[in-house]
Amino acid sequence: MLIAHLIYRLDYGGLENGLVNLVNRLPAKRFRHAILCLAGYGEFRLRVARDDVEVVSVDKREGKDPHAYLRVLGHLRRLRPDVVHTRNLGTIDLQWLALVAGVRHRVHGEHGFVAEDPRGLSSRSLRIRRICRPAIQRYVAMSRDIVAWLERDVGVPRARIRQIYSGVDTSVFRPEGGIPADLPWRDSARETLIVFGTVGRLDPIKNQIALVEALHRLGAADPALGARLRLIVAGDGPARGSLEEAARRLLPAGQSWFAGARNDVPDLLRAMDVFVLPSLNEGISNTILEAMACAVPIVAARVGGNPELVADGETGSLYDALSADALAGCLAAYADDAALRRSHGLAARRRICDGFSLEAMIGRYERFYDELVGRTAV
Repeated sequence: MLIAHLIYRLDYGGLENGLVNLVNRLPAKRFRHAILCLAGYGEFRLRVARDDVEVVSVDKREGKDPHAYLRVLGHLRRLRPDVVHTRNLGTIDLQWLALVAGVRHRVHGEHGFVAEDPRGLSSRSLRIRRICRPAIQRYVAMSRDIVAWLERDVGVPRARIRQIYSGVDTSVFRPEGGIPADLPWRDSARETLIVFGTVGRLDPIKNQIALVEALHRLGAADPALGARLRLIVAGDGPARGSLEEAARRLLPAGQSWFAGARNDVPDLLRAMDVFVLPSLNEGISNTILEAMACAVPIVAARVGGNPELVADGETGSLYDALSADALAGCLAAYADDAALRRSHGLAARRRICDGFSLEAMIGRYERFYDELVGRTAV
């Protein structure tokens, strides 16, 4: 079975990470893949481990670019895939090209939203999704929250939606292992520090500025505690400059480390005492899953799929996304209680191993694709 995955750009991000895991792990004897990128790819493309996967960019220009869509159509006619799988709003209109190209099985995945439309409710985005709905045979939703949105706001019948959680490789993301060699505070003082951290695209919808501001509030309220706080921000994106400026302005020198885009995420997570995701909205966060697999407790905004991952008061703490006081309170509770950090972290690891492993995700996709094309699993 040849699956053509159509995405906007293959670069660092949760959606892209999930796609690469899927491509690398679906049984090679039963599944082939091609990845068509509208706007190119970065070095993240090197994470595709199979040498039989064609990765193509149609180099779409900003704005309207009809020729890019003609190139997509040409690639689909050349590849003749069994399945086309588009993802998120940026590629949903390519479903019509798949239909024109004669692709029999057409899937669209919804993973989350953008800062300009954090709930997917803008009239423009809903209009586009509804216009494309007749071309799509099946939908894959990353969370129950997205399933409800597809039914309620996009008008997709529940029978056409499959909900599949992301999964994490628990043999790679685990408590045991090293920490980054370039971590700024590797010396003996590390035992007295409390390290909060986040990993992901530095984008306004991820709201990492709220974490910087909350740590500033903790330090201002208790200078002795503030001297022990540290912050790791890993990732890159359009908000990086403003975040670094805020950290310089609000936090003491040497308290924050902007690590950039990294290939050693498990090591970074093991260097954290608490993982924080203050997003304005989320589908299913891969970084929450990865941090939990490393036995790190979670502080996350109560939005999107986060409550489906984080058991509040057991594996982490959820707070109202727009409440600065609530976020600061969650951070303070973990800063004051090492035993709480440890117990919630161990419970998080158990939760991942029980229900969110990469093997479980791959098995669900394998069954989904087989059912889609009417093929019996072997």
